[in-house]
Amino acid sequence: MTGCFLFGCKTQDNSPTGVGRVDLARYAGIWYDIASFPVRFQKGCHCTTAEYILTSENYVRVINKCRKGGLDKPESSVSGKAFVVEGSNNTKLKVQFFWPFKADYWIVNLDTDYKWAVVSSGKDYLWILNRTPNMDKPLFDSIVNILKMEGYETGRLLRTPQPCY
Repeated sequence: MTGCFLFGCKTQDNSPTGVGRVDLARYAGIWYDIASFPVRFQKGCHCTTAEYILTSENYVRVINKCRKGGLDKPESSVSGKAFVVEGSNNTKLKVQFFWPFKADYWIVNLDTDYKWAVVSSGKDYLWILNRTPNMDKPLFDSIVNILKMEGYETGRLLRTPQPCY
């Protein structure tokens, strides 16, 4: 229970999300950020991607890239590690970009063919990811409607410009 005194303790829910189970080998690879509740370091980003690389060291390497401030800006990136939450069937991970801080990374919706995914960290953070830089409007609207029914504030979603690809 290290850190409970300083930060408070919360019982962690290890149960799988509604997705049930995630095959990390199929999930690995490059995903394009279609829309999100942008976190501070994502604001002003264009051409945003997240790459997940399986390692033999019990974590997934995460590389987030974007062009912050415009299409003509250089690409910047940040690397981190994601650790599977035991008992979650790979639907919940803890991602760490800056030691010692870890954040929830829950795969809450996933296409059966792993073509698109929805990731959240509670109801405060949300990302709609796709294997290609663009998502058909009917599919996007369908995903947004499901998220709205699940209690997400979908009005906060911002589309990510992806003209680089």
